[in-house]
Amino acid sequence: MVASNLLDDGFFVQTARSMFEFARELHRKLDIRLEFVNLGGGFGVAYRPEQQPLDLRKIGEGIREEYDSLIAGTPLDPLRICTESGRFVAAEAGTLITRTIHEKRTYKNYVGVDACMANLMRPGMYSAYHHITVLGDVKNRPRETVDVVGSLCENCDKFAVDRELPKIEIGDLLAIHDAGAHGYAMGFQYNGKLRCAELLLQEDGSVRLIRRAETLDDYFATLI
Repeated sequence: MVASNLLDDGFFVQTARSMFEFARELHRKLDIRLEFVNLGGGFGVAYRPEQQPLDLRKIGEGIREEYDSLIAGTPLDPLRICTESGRFVAAEAGTLITRTIHEKRTYKNYVGVDACMANLMRPGMYSAYHHITVLGDVKNRPRETVDVVGSLCENCDKFAVDRELPKIEIGDLLAIHDAGAHGYAMGFQYNGKLRCAELLLQEDGSVRLIRRAETLDDYFATLI
């Protein structure tokens, strides 16, 4: 992996050029003909609303130009191109829906939700940003700065720090966006936390259960 979560279109074209040049060098010096080059991962997700998402068409056209310039018509042609873009494919496909169950107002404003790091590891592990939407008709509510925290007994179990949001009330549902790549795949059962259900929103607007929530029987299933 040459980089992680980059949003620079040109970087991936530059990486392709470097790999094509390396493939040519291996062939010229060692008579090795590669079957493929792997451009790695690193395709970024626009986690923040103000960020510009990657232009895949522009990237693809740039890589094609480099291929035509360096590989096409040589003994290396055809050269297969691979990428590992799991985060890019999965992240935007998943949203963590959680309910507000606590609030604490001391030297900071805290909003506690029923989800935790077990459901989405990335903010707690990397202090990474995930956009949060307060669901429902909240446009007329005043805004306030809060920490949105999980229900795990760990001081890094936070989904947002000093985030300005519409005033959140107990019972409100929050949507934590772009959770598809670091949700269930990085889930765990520490402190007895059970993994949540997964629902699929279908094209016709209906919702289908595709993974049931864990139970205590699941938690103790391997205990002898």
